[in-house]
Amino acid sequence: MNVELIYDADCPNVTATRSLLIKAFTQTGVSARWREWERTAPDSPEYARTYGSPTILVDGEDVAGTGPVAGAAACRVYADTHGALSRTPSLEAVCSALLRAPSTQPARTRWQAMVASVPAVGAALLPKLTCPLCFPAYAALLSALGLEFVNYTPYLLPLTAAFLTVALGVLAFQARRTGRITALALGAVATGLVLIGKFYFESDWLTTGGVLLLVAAIFLGNRSKSTATAPCPACVAGGSDQQVKAH
Repeated sequence: MNVELIYDADCPNVTATRSLLIKAFTQTGVSARWREWERTAPDSPEYARTYGSPTILVDGEDVAGTGPVAGAAACRVYADTHGALSRTPSLEAVCSALLRAPSTQPARTRWQAMVASVPAVGAALLPKLTCPLCFPAYAALLSALGLEFVNYTPYLLPLTAAFLTVALGVLAFQARRTGRITALALGAVATGLVLIGKFYFESDWLTTGGVLLLVAAIFLGNRSKSTATAPCPACVAGGSDQQVKAH
């Protein structure tokens, strides 16, 4: 979600709009993070100059439902549903815009993490066919399922390592998106436990512990990020010293 606050440096309504944003983030449970553009600053994008001050955009859309106006260089006023004028957008309009913002990407990454973990867990739980006396039993079992017996043991280590790497990659992507590395750290530890327990110590309990830790890391990474209000949104947005002091 891309939330932006556009304002003029001398606009008296900016502080109230920042407070409104924090309140809207708190009510909706969305992580309180946004970017700020001072309309006349040289590093501000061109589209920021086409909105009055203050303006809140969510994914490029004005929360008040109006479009940009060329040459808009004045403080904005907003009208609520009853026609009353306000210096800031209504809290309901900001909350609605935050809740309408697309959330398919986080849901998609959650499913990616779940799907990516299945081959890793399956490969980790496959038994090593190191006992020649067990081959007939495995062959009989597979034949009952209509499958042909294949000694996959020589390929088990690279396959397990590859599947674990894919699962770690998805956890790393989640960590980059959410800013939380706990799940990634647990996944890395789980990967080490699985590989060492299965292929070095040949310990079933150590391997199982690694698999359970990997599953825990996947579920932890799938949890929604808790709301964390930035102590100084101007710092997050790269604001000026005056903005920092205002907070």
